[in-house]
Amino acid sequence: MSNGRPTPAPRRPRVGPLVAGLAVLIPLGYAGWLAWDATGGGSASEDDAKRPAAGAAPTHPAARAGARPLAGKTVVIDPGHNPRNRDHTAEIARAVQAGKGHKACDTTGTSTDAGYAEAAFTLDVAHRMRSLLEERGAKVTLTHDADRPFGPCVDERARIGNAAHADAAVSVHADGSAVGNRGFHVILPAAVKQDGADTSSIVGPSRVLGEGIAGEFERATGSRRANYIAAGSGLNVRDDLGGLNLSTVPKVFIECGNMRDPKDAAELIEAKWRQKAARGIADGITDFLAR
Repeated sequence: MSNGRPTPAPRRPRVGPLVAGLAVLIPLGYAGWLAWDATGGGSASEDDAKRPAAGAAPTHPAARAGARPLAGKTVVIDPGHNPRNRDHTAEIARAVQAGKGHKACDTTGTSTDAGYAEAAFTLDVAHRMRSLLEERGAKVTLTHDADRPFGPCVDERARIGNAAHADAAVSVHADGSAVGNRGFHVILPAAVKQDGADTSSIVGPSRVLGEGIAGEFERATGSRRANYIAAGSGLNVRDDLGGLNLSTVPKVFIECGNMRDPKDAAELIEAKWRQKAARGIADGITDFLAR
């Protein structure tokens, strides 16, 4: 409120050199932060890497520093298909014994609409799983590492797990179903006893393995169980897969999502999501072997 006399100008406080320096640095720092944020934040610090993201699944006890619950255990990871299968269509079409009749040696697998191949996806997830499981003390064998021109055939994939005397084997895949069909599912071996196959000793433990993987995968990724198969249970029993029929060790397949659905595909192509997928599968294997 004015009283008719001019109001004297307020005295400016004296600015010391430290304050003046901060006045320059703060805007510059804020501008730098804006640039950093606009590019996605750059590389996370070690502390950030250890800190779970908001909404992420809690850290599995086996992932804690120094925990090696899988010491002495052998795990075989079977990355579905082979990136070079597409160049060897005649070879992969050859029929092999699948434990219940014959099937093609292998297939090219599916891909997203943008061309991201299932074979590339499965190999990436397999590498991430291997790192996690080896950190927990397991000996890990891959059925292939894109180090051969095609395959291996489905019967050989089973033999690799058998020869390794694996305590658990997991075949990693992504589905190629219709748009709108979303979610993951785990494939379990059925009771098969013919054409050289006998799954009687692995049906039970394979179900335990599969149930554990389904639960941990759901928790780690936030994905739902498939809405188009197995009545939403996420567990599908099949008797037509040579990789399961010919196995003598506990083994399951996991279809991590549907590459032909754009919403599922948007997750499958993301490296961060694939890391979550690998962690979920590795946690399920750990639950099975460390119990």
